[in-house]
Amino acid sequence: MRSHLLNDTTAEQYRSSVTEGIERVAAKLATTNRPFTGVTVDALAPSIDRIDLDRPLLDTTAALDELEELYLRDAIYFHHPRYLAHLNCPVVIPAVVGEAVLSAVNSSLDTWDQSAGGTLIERRLIDWTTERIGLGPAADGVFTSGGTQSNLQALLLAREEAKPGRAGWEEPASYAKLRLFASEVSHFSVKKSAKLLGLSEDSVVSIPVGHDKRLQTVALAHELERCRRDGLIPMAVVATAGSTDFGSIDPLPEIAELCEQFGAWLHVDAAYGCGLLTSRRNRHLIDGIERADSVTVDYHKSFFQPVSSSAVLVRDAATLRHATYHAEYLNPRRMAQERIPNQVDKSLQTTRRFDALKLWMTLRVMGADGIGELFDEVCELAADGWKLLAADPRFDVVVQPSLSTLVFRYIPAAVTDPAEIDRANLYARKALFASGDAVVAGTKVGGRHYLKFTLLNPETTTDDIAAVLDLIAGHAEQYLGESLDRAS
Repeated sequence: MRSHLLNDTTAEQYRSSVTEGIERVAAKLATTNRPFTGVTVDALAPSIDRIDLDRPLLDTTAALDELEELYLRDAIYFHHPRYLAHLNCPVVIPAVVGEAVLSAVNSSLDTWDQSAGGTLIERRLIDWTTERIGLGPAADGVFTSGGTQSNLQALLLAREEAKPGRAGWEEPASYAKLRLFASEVSHFSVKKSAKLLGLSEDSVVSIPVGHDKRLQTVALAHELERCRRDGLIPMAVVATAGSTDFGSIDPLPEIAELCEQFGAWLHVDAAYGCGLLTSRRNRHLIDGIERADSVTVDYHKSFFQPVSSSAVLVRDAATLRHATYHAEYLNPRRMAQERIPNQVDKSLQTTRRFDALKLWMTLRVMGADGIGELFDEVCELAADGWKLLAADPRFDVVVQPSLSTLVFRYIPAAVTDPAEIDRANLYARKALFASGDAVVAGTKVGGRHYLKFTLLNPETTTDDIAAVLDLIAGHAEQYLGESLDRAS
């Protein structure tokens, strides 16, 4: 089986096999006319279950034929303009080229002696991002698997920074005194991180948002004051620059002022809104981010990168020491003294892909302005979509978008029961997904079921939005008609 190892003797086989795989994907992309086939779990699972993994096909073409049936045929295609559901972007070609290169070379970005140039490319991209944010000359960071990991690492640093010099600090008992503050629409990973960090169940203080879904700074100030009055420790405030449901951006300058006043670490979760770092039109929407102690960015959301490509950035490189451990077999302490750059010294991960290469290739081919133009397009599309929804009496739209997300629900003219309206919207989403004509997301607002468009594809048009709205209305009305028939 040595013939399948990638090396100097199999270079031609590598070329032909990968080319065949690429041709299959390219053909599928060229002929895909809807984002999903509508296949069900019950229909697809038997095809997967019947595969005997102990009996190989021994042929790449046969394996690709099988993959067409098991995966490519029924994959959900984010590049299609009517995929409107989650924070999944279509990807740019230079990044996919980078993905092919990094997978084949297979560098591991934990130590210099496994990556060399890869280490320096990642470090340069971290510097580029911190410069775009404005974190200052002492800033640093590291690539991560995604926003959840970035938020976890940032809050780990915040927890450790909250301890130095505190009289009477005892671990882990004193963890019960730590509090972190985030808006009620912040990402679930904030609460998840608190649990993983050994904090108490009530450590996360939820701050209400206004009608615009932005954190209310008056309420934050009140909670910070109460925290201090009760003898508790304000460990961190998590400000969101692009909430998952609404794309809302918290008032960063005002939050930064409060963090300074109360001595709290400021973490900005810009996993979604980080695309504004490359925007020439809308960069001002995240003014104040430069005052953060740490920032989460997900390039695989608004930089049009393949999953995964993300980072956590910090204002003070010294704080990354809280994630540093030395092992003689990997990164002995003497290496740091010799200034040998080992990225594992900064990371929660050890073995780590060279995901930075995808962003590097994108910047070298398209430039930052090219990325920013694409993100500005989807933000403008969302603004136009909001106008459509606001003018359509069939729908209730929650908030005017800051980024590229629209949250709304179908309101039938002849039905007033909120529970029945909920069921109609849930049915419409499910029926739309089953049809494969479009994919939309769902959420709850004020306890009621709503639908959500997350617009990250510049190829999507207002005609697509209007057509999907008509499909939603049609499915909802079908449900209500059948419900009326059942009742009679």
